[in-house]
Amino acid sequence: MNLVNILIVCVAILVIVLLYSLYKLYMFSMLIINLEDSIEECLEVLDSRYESMTEILEIPIFFDSMEVRRVINDIRLSRDSLVYVANKLTEKYGNKIEIKEKNDKENEEEV
Repeated sequence: MNLVNILIVCVAILVIVLLYSLYKLYMFSMLIINLEDSIEECLEVLDSRYESMTEILEIPIFFDSMEVRRVINDIRLSRDSLVYVANKLTEKYGNKIEIKEKNDKENEEEV
């Protein structure tokens, strides 16, 4: 084998490796884009649930049962955990949801 044939074989191997790498890169980028879309959809759902829970928590409690207060407290904790998850998912982007502290402090005094 002369030098030209060796170079042709090397170039062919490198082209095949390059094409395989480009294919894998494309598949990985599509995976990342799909994951990003899924996370955005989940964040929209979390945001709507957060708003719904906040509206429920702003309604005054007229029933003095411990069970009702415990359910309200569970809803508050669930809302706060939704905020925590949303903030963890968007931590790199700088978008944070603030927890409404005023209503939480008032409701804690009631319990």
